[in-house]
Amino acid sequence: MTLAGIPSSPISSLSLGPLTIHFYALCILAGIAVALWWGTKRWEKRGGSADDLFDIAFAAVIAGIVGARLWHVLSSPEPYFGPGGDPLSVLRIWEGGLAIWGAVAGGALAMWIMAQRKGVSFVAVADTFAPTLMVAQALGRVGNWFNQELYGGPTDLPWAWDVTCVTGGQSIGGCVPGSYHPTFLYEMLWNLVGVVLLLALEKRFSLGGGRVFWSYAAIYSTGRAWIDAMRTEPVFMLGELRIHTVVALATLVVSVLMIILLTHRRSARGGEVRAADGSFALPQPGTSSDDEGHGNESERQDS
Repeated sequence: MTLAGIPSSPISSLSLGPLTIHFYALCILAGIAVALWWGTKRWEKRGGSADDLFDIAFAAVIAGIVGARLWHVLSSPEPYFGPGGDPLSVLRIWEGGLAIWGAVAGGALAMWIMAQRKGVSFVAVADTFAPTLMVAQALGRVGNWFNQELYGGPTDLPWAWDVTCVTGGQSIGGCVPGSYHPTFLYEMLWNLVGVVLLLALEKRFSLGGGRVFWSYAAIYSTGRAWIDAMRTEPVFMLGELRIHTVVALATLVVSVLMIILLTHRRSARGGEVRAADGSFALPQPGTSSDDEGHGNESERQDS
């Protein structure tokens, strides 16, 4: 018996006439809205155009959602294409199932294409949005609570999640009622702690030139590796490891190597380029995407 516990949401959607509002979708949209608002503030402080950033971010959001769904379906195909699966449910993203690795890959590709078209630095955009992604991910994890998904093994810890497997009076298929590790909550908290750490590192070490983004990837992947290893939903396995765990570990290694490489390159070039007021300037037209000046706004502007 648990001493306390996290209750399950009795509903996951709200019907208003013919319209059904899914709380999972609202959480995802809330995360996107916060990331876009904060990212725009960071970009404008660096002297960038909000209009250009909106166009880039809009394309990245659409591609990110598509990529997130594709990665989820490919890594967890049984509910869709296995025995008794429903292939059409691939389209019902409001039921849950958006993988962050696919979101980052799809969003980054669209962001790179749009940045080239707008004539702005992809690296600078990536550094600008990196901290905002962690807040967006944290908000998105609240949607998992509404859907009663992404939990670990059984536990009797005081913060165990009491999963009822019933929402809106309907049973959730493939769900077994019980008290489980709330891995959705672990990841949400990790993201919130991570964004504070990332901002502190950005300020302390004057990160730029892609190092903010790769620091985000390293911080997130560190937590995701051990949290994902606790999760129990069926996914594609690589030996004894879940595919998401393997990707997290690989991303962590690549991220650390990239931070070392970019830091060495910065040292060799003599450090950051700053504007007259001491803030980190955006790259000037004609500079390459890895030139100096890709750091974020001045330290006093981060909060």
